[in-house]
Amino acid sequence: MDTEILIVPIIIFLVIVAPIWLVLHYRSKRQVGQGLTEDEFVLLNDLKQQADKMSQRIETLETILDSQVPQWRKSDEGH
Repeated sequence: MDTEILIVPIIIFLVIVAPIWLVLHYRSKRQVGQGLTEDEFVLLNDLKQQADKMSQRIETLETILDSQVPQWRKSDEGH
């Protein structure tokens, strides 16, 4: 009697849920294996350029602070 109760959910899982799960799993694996799309690659390059610009700005600000407030690095270490 107990096994009859479990048979229906197991059959539903094997016939409906498992195939969908496998299809979605391997589809996502294939997409990951293909690498970046063209749009993602363009976005990544834009982000890299923005990061490079920010790095240059930070270096410029540090140079200005070094010349105008020579002790600024030492006062920041305590915080």
